[in-house]
Amino acid sequence: QVQLVESGGGLVQAGGSLRLSCVASGTGFSIRAMAWYRQAPGKQRELVAGITSGGDTNYADSVKGRFTFSRDNAKKMAYLQMNSLKPDDSGVYYCYAEIYRWPASRDYWGQGTQVTVSS
Repeated sequence: QVQLVESGGGLVQAGGSLRLSCVASGTGFSIRAMAWYRQAPGKQRELVAGITSGGDTNYADSVKGRFTFSRDNAKKMAYLQMNSLKPDDSGVYYCYAEIYRWPASRDYWGQGTQVTVSS
C-alpha cells in the first residue's frame, strides 16, 4: 500500500517562510509526477506547484518567485519551500503523486497540512 505523508505546516507571520515535505511510503512503486495543491476555506483545491512526468516544473502565477518545488527521487520525497508568505497563501496544503504500481498508475493524495499566514 502506498501512502503520502506531509509535514511542515504551521502558523507564520506574513513575510515569513515555511518548508513543506512529503514522503511516499510503501514498496513496489515508482513515482511519475508529484505536486502540491492547496485549498482555502470556501474555495476549490488549486495547483500550487509540481513536476510532471516529463520533468516540467509548473507554478501557479500567484506563487511564482516566492515558492520553490523540489523533489528527491531517491528518497521519494517532494518539498515546497515557501518564502515571502502572504495571508492569501493560507489553507490546507496537499501532496499529490501519480504513482505507477503494476499494472497501472493511479493518483494518490496526502492527508493535508495546515498553513496559516497571519497579517
